[in-house]
Amino acid sequence: MAQGLSLNIGVNFIDAKHYGSDGALQGCVNDANAMNSLALGQGFKAQILLNENATRENVIRSINQAAASLQSGDIFFISYSGHGSRVPDTNRDEDDGMDESWCLYDAQLMDDELNVFWSRFKAGVRVLVVSDSCHSGSITKPGEAEVIYTQQTPRFLPLKQMQEAWKANEAFYTGLMRDLPRAAPAIQASVRLLSGCQDNQYSYDGEKNGAFTTQLLQVWAGGRFRGNYQQFHQKILARMPAIQSPNHSIIGASDPQFDQQTPFEI
Repeated sequence: MAQGLSLNIGVNFIDAKHYGSDGALQGCVNDANAMNSLALGQGFKAQILLNENATRENVIRSINQAAASLQSGDIFFISYSGHGSRVPDTNRDEDDGMDESWCLYDAQLMDDELNVFWSRFKAGVRVLVVSDSCHSGSITKPGEAEVIYTQQTPRFLPLKQMQEAWKANEAFYTGLMRDLPRAAPAIQASVRLLSGCQDNQYSYDGEKNGAFTTQLLQVWAGGRFRGNYQQFHQKILARMPAIQSPNHSIIGASDPQFDQQTPFEI
């Protein structure tokens, strides 16, 4: 019998000592709690990391533990809600010269690092990533990003703050990238991403939940949704404004059965 593990991350505020401000948001913890409840309702063994507990060390440890324990036919569901950001692409695998990242409480976790983590999952494992953060359209794999500004509250660090945070911690981040494999990792699992926006867009915050998570939960309808991942994505997309278009993408191994499953099915 297949098993499902879930890790749900919500970061309403970040460490001002590292980032320069606490980047306060409102809906990210609520998003993580909602994803955690959804996972538990689907039979996943679920873990939740919020705010100061959502550190790089804790998140990386949990991903690696899942990769070590899951076998072919199992599923790992990871959700992230918080700021997304960008750092200079030091290994030159991005056309725009920038890597995308999740802003965990104490430091950023970069897309190149996530790509390595996915390569640690065994063949036949399904990985589902739900990311309600800015520039998350290719957070599972490097891609292009540009800034679009509106008067709403985006889950993205302002450009000046992002640049200052990089400058203050440049040695730390360049050291992380230097330790990664030079060649792109071979990913044997099937890694599916449902993200809050495209790489050239922001994901927007809300008082209760993020804009993307709100629509995802409404389409999910407490488990009454019937359809596959593509249909799930299309229904969410149809409910979103033009400034925020959720993405659905797959990297790694092809898994036709995963393609046709109902979302969050173990």
